[in-house]
Amino acid sequence: MTDHTSGTPAPATSPTLFEQLGGEEAVGAVVDIFYDKVLGDPDLRPYFTAVDLDGLKQHQRRFVGQALGATRPYSGRSMRRAHEHLAVTDDAFGKVVSHLAGALTEAGVDEATVGTIAQALLPLKADIVTA
Repeated sequence: MTDHTSGTPAPATSPTLFEQLGGEEAVGAVVDIFYDKVLGDPDLRPYFTAVDLDGLKQHQRRFVGQALGATRPYSGRSMRRAHEHLAVTDDAFGKVVSHLAGALTEAGVDEATVGTIAQALLPLKADIVTA
């Protein structure tokens, strides 16, 4: 591609982390693995009682996708609104991040990328941890 104003080649755009990981299909697989881990954790399972899990997974796919650079917008509630009634503890937040890292690793994501994603989630802690 050429920049028409200068005649020089336009810089190539780097693929987003979303694209590098495999797009919607890969994110969907990670979300499914993640919820298997979370629901299998006796400390976290109570947070998901009476939750529409299919709907939650759909929101999570869009949220994770957008966080990783997907163009499809996330239109769900803010993290604060979605979690304010749950009394999420610091320990529970840590376990969720750990399970997400495990799901990403299980899906074949390299360690450096898992670390980047985990670091990107840390600012959400203030909106999620309410207990």
